[in-house]
Amino acid sequence: MHTISKIYSAPRKNSKTFLHTYAKMDERNANWGLYPFERYKITKERTVPFQSEKTLVREFYGALDASSVDEIPDVIARFCSSDYDWHGFHPFHGIRGPEQVAEQFWKPLRRSLTRIQRRLDIFMAGENTLEAGGVWVCSMGHLMGLFDKPWLGICPTGKMAFLRYCAFHRVEGNKITQTAMYFDIPHLMMQAGQNPFPPQTAVHLVQPGPLTHDGLLYGEQSAETGQKTLNTINAMITDLGQWDSELSLEDELALTWKDDMVWWGPAGIGATYTIERYAKQHSGPFRAAFAERSKTSHICRMAEGNYGGFFGWPNFSAIHTGGFMGMPASQERGEFRVIDIYRREGDKLAENWVFIDLLHFWNQLGVDILNRETRA
Repeated sequence: MHTISKIYSAPRKNSKTFLHTYAKMDERNANWGLYPFERYKITKERTVPFQSEKTLVREFYGALDASSVDEIPDVIARFCSSDYDWHGFHPFHGIRGPEQVAEQFWKPLRRSLTRIQRRLDIFMAGENTLEAGGVWVCSMGHLMGLFDKPWLGICPTGKMAFLRYCAFHRVEGNKITQTAMYFDIPHLMMQAGQNPFPPQTAVHLVQPGPLTHDGLLYGEQSAETGQKTLNTINAMITDLGQWDSELSLEDELALTWKDDMVWWGPAGIGATYTIERYAKQHSGPFRAAFAERSKTSHICRMAEGNYGGFFGWPNFSAIHTGGFMGMPASQERGEFRVIDIYRREGDKLAENWVFIDLLHFWNQLGVDILNRETRA
């Protein structure tokens, strides 16, 4: 039997306190804080199955997806805390409280994307290994429906459409208290025939789930397996996070990535396959387009089984020196809000699903891509 215990401890925040109450603030948003990570070890004591937290989130999804539009506020209030803290991509950003989350995000989406099906590819839970702590449940997949009415100014098609998403939910006292839900709005725009970006360096598709078809971790998982995944993710962050290795980019990637890796990037950048093509089609061009990258910081980082991931608000910032997504240099610093989900195979990472708030990034640099494209 196993448990996870800290190698060192940090002062614990009150479990009822939300992240943003002790986060670094800026003039634009009440941003969640940036924390160093804690390391964890395995001791032979007991299992930490996270089954109650998983059950709560699955019941929440079932009730939310089965509800009528008018019932959504009551469903969210039943499963989430009264001061529920929700963060999403531009133009939603941070929303506080079940009623406001329902009114500002879910009800407009459900009126537009009707007959929604939640098509899950990954479902996992774990103890957050960062200072903020807590048990978080993560799901990733698509919300599929019929695009029947405009959403965010995007013209409907009357045809099926997919909203690619990933969500991290913090569960405390049998309630969801915080959510980070990131979604690929540009991909929905492309499905509606409104491509907001220049040609991609890679290719964007309706992205599949894991090659191994084993990403739905509804049952208990081995603590040692999850720890191995977490260790691999942490090693990758150390190797790649600061862009300061003396190795070639491909050799640097090979330290923690399988040669036949797949990087499932967001619309506007695209997906790419193998270390060689990833270096040429994304990582190399991305590094060449930015300077003075900040250190990597996350709010939650966790793993279960062969899967793991993290998110930040933001993850890092860098100065745009030109060329990224075909845009000219701005010499402005922009922040990147990102979710990364990984599948480990053996002692290396095999697949990576990436969500980047590109609309927010470009909006910081004075380019309102959503309004420019949808109101033309």
